[in-house]
Amino acid sequence: MPGTLYVVGTPIGNLEDITLRALRLLKSVPVIAAEDTRQTKKLLTRYGIATPLTSYYEHNELAKAPVLLARLLEGEDVALVCDAGTPAISDPGYLLVRLALERGVSVVPVPGPSALIMALAAGGLPTDHFVFLGFPPRQASRRRKLLEQVQALPWTLVFYESPQRLGALLEAILAVLGDRRVVLARELTKAFEEFRRGTVSELVAALRGKAVRGEVTLLVEGAPEGTRETEQTVKELLQEMLKAGELPWKEVLKKVAAAKRIPRKSAYEAYLKLKGESGSA
Repeated sequence: MPGTLYVVGTPIGNLEDITLRALRLLKSVPVIAAEDTRQTKKLLTRYGIATPLTSYYEHNELAKAPVLLARLLEGEDVALVCDAGTPAISDPGYLLVRLALERGVSVVPVPGPSALIMALAAGGLPTDHFVFLGFPPRQASRRRKLLEQVQALPWTLVFYESPQRLGALLEAILAVLGDRRVVLARELTKAFEEFRRGTVSELVAALRGKAVRGEVTLLVEGAPEGTRETEQTVKELLQEMLKAGELPWKEVLKKVAAAKRIPRKSAYEAYLKLKGESGSA
């Protein structure tokens, strides 16, 4: 019989945030596959666990997953952990889980902390529906495209981001989604845990010239009720107002942006598409 792959959640900061079940399994399995063996060693040392470790991280995942699968098929149990939180959630693990399931290996989740859930629980934005978007693209054009795709969604948006790219993400959100409410959750469960709440523009101003450190989770308010206009409805209003000829086109853009509660840049982009469709110069 094949072994079992245990997907084990581990602390995201405070080492006390681990379940009794997780500790029992980490002690009993023959091997622990860890994203960073040095980081996991700190946890194991804290609880007197001597189970052997093997590395399983982003850059060796393709080569290491088949090796771990072979051990599972030979009957060994394997515990999969990441640096912090739940494996396979913006961390290595999906490939091994998929291969194990395809070969009939039992995959068992062992619940533990997750930064996105902790941020949502204490953030103060709606939690009945949310969309987890992980780390947004680094390239500005691809990041903007992603934001445009979720612009009309009424649900709370959840991002992970590095401190170095947080400013660029906030600026993109302001340009594409408008000045929505946001929550910045930083260093969750650690000594310097911090929540910052406000609008995007307020957060941009508060962070200007300051170095942000640590793990960052960003919550963004969904599109408010009654303002989730499609590109088509924006173009229809533009077309109607331009045809009336009562205002210069720049004034029309201001009026449309205000009426639809969208960034003026979005109204301008809709205007350019409308011109392209009509073939006007």
